[in-house]
Amino acid sequence: MFGALFRFFDYARHVRRRRLLSPREAAGLRGEDLAHRYLERLGFLVVARNFRTRSGTAEIDIVAWEGDKLVFVEVKTRTSEEHARPERAMSEGKRRRLFRGAQDYVRRAGVPWQQVRFDLVTIVLDDPPRIAHQRDIYPLHVPVR
Repeated sequence: MFGALFRFFDYARHVRRRRLLSPREAAGLRGEDLAHRYLERLGFLVVARNFRTRSGTAEIDIVAWEGDKLVFVEVKTRTSEEHARPERAMSEGKRRRLFRGAQDYVRRAGVPWQQVRFDLVTIVLDDPPRIAHQRDIYPLHVPVR
């Protein structure tokens, strides 16, 4: 019951965003909404969305707890796989920005770096949308500055 209601309101919010934002921005926000709901269904506790460092040099789409792990989630959304799969957009520069944002969040929250994990959620906005979740996409080592 609630799942159908959430899907309805998510879609209504998406229709409104399409009028106010560019198609790319609207699709990205819809993907983040879908990823948020997906992670909550898996038992994640989402504590932040679109976290930005104070300097503005890094942004993390979703920050969530799964058990004792603090998970930094990058969400990649595409309207189709015609040109490339969503995960192909994870460049080295994006990895560095993700680590930089994670370092900032971990420092502020006082969480040990050993409790950190990086996940990737990819979404293709077909009807119905397809969601894939890759856990632990980057090995945990000393973060890049």
